[in-house]
Amino acid sequence: MPTNTYKGLRSYELENDVIKITFLPDYACKIASLVHKKTGREFLFQAKEETLRLPPYAAPFSQYDSSGFDEVFPSIDECPYPDGSFKGILIPDHGEVWAMKWQTVFSPENSQVKAVVQSQKLPYIFSRTVTLKDNQVFFEYCVQNTAEEDFKFIWTPHCLLACSPATRLLIPKNLTQVMTVEHSSRHLGPWGTRHPYPVTQDENGQPFDLAATEPASAQTCEKFYFTSPNSEGWCGIEHTDSGEQLIYQYDAEKVPYLGVWKTQGGYRGDYNIALEPCTGIYDDLYAANKIRRVAVVGPKGSYTWKFSMKIL
Repeated sequence: MPTNTYKGLRSYELENDVIKITFLPDYACKIASLVHKKTGREFLFQAKEETLRLPPYAAPFSQYDSSGFDEVFPSIDECPYPDGSFKGILIPDHGEVWAMKWQTVFSPENSQVKAVVQSQKLPYIFSRTVTLKDNQVFFEYCVQNTAEEDFKFIWTPHCLLACSPATRLLIPKNLTQVMTVEHSSRHLGPWGTRHPYPVTQDENGQPFDLAATEPASAQTCEKFYFTSPNSEGWCGIEHTDSGEQLIYQYDAEKVPYLGVWKTQGGYRGDYNIALEPCTGIYDDLYAANKIRRVAVVGPKGSYTWKFSMKIL
């Protein structure tokens, strides 16, 4: 497969008549771009920088590129590993794997890429196989536990999506309540405050549509989780100005929780949203283990799940 360059880094593409997806193999096989070729729409939020820097292990996430699609594992927040022989080992901000070197193999027919990474501090091998077919991108994940005891983790696709005031969340109708986990929220109150979804009241008593996207001039930032598991195993966004949709589908039993991130100018001036299906809540593996909301891999076992992105 020919090598190209994307924002100063080596890149590879999977491409068909509908989708072009760009990977950065030296940047933890980050997905940097997802383009709908029929309309030219870039679905992923793009970095302001023209040249990306490669992060060292345990780098502060906020000091590096916040764009595209990074794998976040085995925790979202920095925290100590919770128990067992590995208790106390510090898991970096946004996990380990986004700032590690992966082994990557691209298929010669330009339709699949497999990437694997092994931790030097915790007992796991994390692998992801991405396949492009028609208007869908399919992801197959596997976590192998190399230890003789349980391994616990949180995984989420940190996929930052480009947005506008015409962008709306698409959420199963049975999800009707959220809990805020963003300390700097101007609308939703302190951490742990619960709200009806999709329409609630902000701190001033005004109606506030959680499915809508504010303009970047709003200078707001939100993160919330749905308080019930997403048993339907899907979520998405719609750009109502064009009717284009991006739909996620995944194993509801393996990935039961759903979070939403929005920065409408409030974080670093960035303007993006993210739907974050996840295997545990709320962001911190140590705390999630206390409330038994983590994924667990048995001794020498494996944990597999599927995830897909469909453009409509």
